[in-house]
Amino acid sequence: HHNKIRSFLILQQQYRCLSSKNKDCSIQQQCRLFGNDTARRGGVIGTSTLLLLRHGESQWNGTNERFSGWCDVPLTVRGRVEAVAAGQLMRSRGFKAKTVCVAFASELERSHETCELALASMAGHAQDTWSSNRIRRDMRLNERHYGAVQGKFKNDANLIKEFGGDELRYWRRSMHGKAPPMDTTHEYYRPPPAPLTESLTDCQRRVVNCWEDVIAPALFKEEGLPISPQDRTIMVVAHANTLRSLMAHFDDVPDDQVQDLYVPNSVPILYRFETATQKPISVKLGTGYGDSHARWMLSAENHHAVRKAINKGGTLTRALFDAMDVNIEGQLTGTELEAGVRELRKDTGAEFIDCVVMGVAEEILRQLGPNEVLKYTEFEQLTKEAYENLTVKHLNPGDKIGSEEMGVY
Repeated sequence: HHNKIRSFLILQQQYRCLSSKNKDCSIQQQCRLFGNDTARRGGVIGTSTLLLLRHGESQWNGTNERFSGWCDVPLTVRGRVEAVAAGQLMRSRGFKAKTVCVAFASELERSHETCELALASMAGHAQDTWSSNRIRRDMRLNERHYGAVQGKFKNDANLIKEFGGDELRYWRRSMHGKAPPMDTTHEYYRPPPAPLTESLTDCQRRVVNCWEDVIAPALFKEEGLPISPQDRTIMVVAHANTLRSLMAHFDDVPDDQVQDLYVPNSVPILYRFETATQKPISVKLGTGYGDSHARWMLSAENHHAVRKAINKGGTLTRALFDAMDVNIEGQLTGTELEAGVRELRKDTGAEFIDCVVMGVAEEILRQLGPNEVLKYTEFEQLTKEAYENLTVKHLNPGDKIGSEEMGVY
């Protein structure tokens, strides 16, 4: 009798919570009444999704890199292919163009073109499900401004001779260092409101302002969009330093480690937020630059491009789960994990096995029988534990860790 009364009271509380549409029922109450997993699966706790994408390769990326900054450099053919491939990857993971309510891009063409190509690719044959009108351009998402050195080759011997290697490293590898400001005679001068030079701190300040001013409201609150905030997806297509700044903001990365965040061209990065609290909900994975909520969309095609990100600390290890979960079941058996590792070895070649990814995967395999099943959340927890146990003894003779003295921007 008492159990029946208790069940009735719980049902009554659940009904009131659902009827309140999250206004009077806190996240904690929802989790208590429905359970964390049930609440999220049932849409009681809204989940808003943010997709981050760096533009495809531009004509100033590659072997003879220049300080691109605010210069309006077009994509290469390879960059356009990368943008299309990124769109196909997102589509294959369930993110079709019609599910992206708004896409933000900078005012620079390489960002805007990548955004258009990715959305068109995400639409597939249903091209009527997206429109360029959905893209909102914002100058605050432009790349970091490099002042007087903007447009110059990064390996220019004259630059090193004029300023010195230490000074150049300070500009690029610190939060507060900045190149000398350009003047009005500079080849790539742009009138205000364009800055004359910027530090990474300056760049992050305007990017976070853009997030708080227009992106977050569109993700969490804006009315009149086809999908409610509780199930909404927004995409931001921008540049290495602007996306680095956003990720540092979401993950509370210390200032001295922000410059180590590596953002490769055209590799989708996913963040999920609890709509009501506007806080990331994914388990943080330990990395070399601090814990991160980021989830990288890994594929055989982009695995080479993200190798440096793996070596930086392993944010991509969680993406390993999605790459191996070919049936999209949200679970892995020991046999599937082992097969996935073999495929990645084939992809990279024995000489270039990524020590962090393989070390973590093999650490998990040691604990998992062939027929044992790992759920999504269990894999996350094991990944976190594997990072803590990972030491140099896990390295293979052919393992290599890439390092770039001047950083990657």
